[in-house]
Amino acid sequence: MTEHIQYSPDKDSLILLDQRYLPNREEWFECRSTEDICFALVVMVVRGAPAIGVTAAYGCYLAGREVQGQGGDWAANLNGKLDQIENARPTAVNLRWAVREMRRVWSEAGDVGLEALLTLWLARAREIHEGDIAMCEAIGRFGGALMDDGDTIMTHCNAGALATAGYGTALGVVRGAVDQGKKVSVIANETRPFLQGARLTAYELHRDGIPVKVACDNACALLMKRGLVDKVVVGADRIAANGDAVNKIGTFGVAIMAQRFGIPFYVAAPVYTIDPETPTGDDVPIEDRDPREVTHIGDHRIPPEGVEVYNLAFDPTPNELITGIITEKGVLYPPYSEAIRKLFAEH
Repeated sequence: MTEHIQYSPDKDSLILLDQRYLPNREEWFECRSTEDICFALVVMVVRGAPAIGVTAAYGCYLAGREVQGQGGDWAANLNGKLDQIENARPTAVNLRWAVREMRRVWSEAGDVGLEALLTLWLARAREIHEGDIAMCEAIGRFGGALMDDGDTIMTHCNAGALATAGYGTALGVVRGAVDQGKKVSVIANETRPFLQGARLTAYELHRDGIPVKVACDNACALLMKRGLVDKVVVGADRIAANGDAVNKIGTFGVAIMAQRFGIPFYVAAPVYTIDPETPTGDDVPIEDRDPREVTHIGDHRIPPEGVEVYNLAFDPTPNELITGIITEKGVLYPPYSEAIRKLFAEH
């Protein structure tokens, strides 16, 4: 499943499958400008750390095209638009990484004109796009080897093909196990309030013919107590230098319960989701999203008018709750600070 992020040479635009409407209908969102890219990121037309990174890379190219039609100092204008993209969402480190990568390409190109820079940027965006799929497939191979035939794997949020350029991180591990001939099934936590598990994980796996059941978020403890969960595999929007993993809100609680019942808890993410500049998960800015996502289902309000809500989008899972971090370079094990330092030293 790779068609949900498409660069169209004919339209010179980025075409995104609008995940707000899945699984009920498939609609496409066309990005031609910086404003379009930022809107798509903020309202979650596209979401998931690796997919955000791929979108941001193309967004830098589109920002350059936008500047091309304007007067004045194109370099200053372009830098301003890159800042807009980089700050569209605060938690996913892949967004910042992608913009910094395009700035690196610009810096190394030296005194280059805008048209030549855009050629370099489009080529790099395509490399990031294709490379993300290959990274996820490698994560799937390493993670699939950790799954046993007959396992039921619990996931939280959607860390599948839709959250990446294709194949997925946590769901890449599931697909990797299937590709290795293992029969596995999935419990997809619904993941309030945006319901990425119930809507998107279930959509992907059902479409691929992989057995999946959706569970209410607050059913985790009972399902684990009854022996219905063999492994937990989640994605991450950022992994700190000490191995703390920041993922969709509720992941921390799932990890605590997994430890209580002796269930292995794995995080699956590309190496560039690891942020060596962030010491711990508590140092990661946590996005506080629109209260309406909690107060409303569609146009129907749930709490009484005037009642305030929390809508923190992510939480940090401490490294001591994590059995292993599955990357495209292999599986990291505790002590994570040492494993991460060694990983970056080697690569």
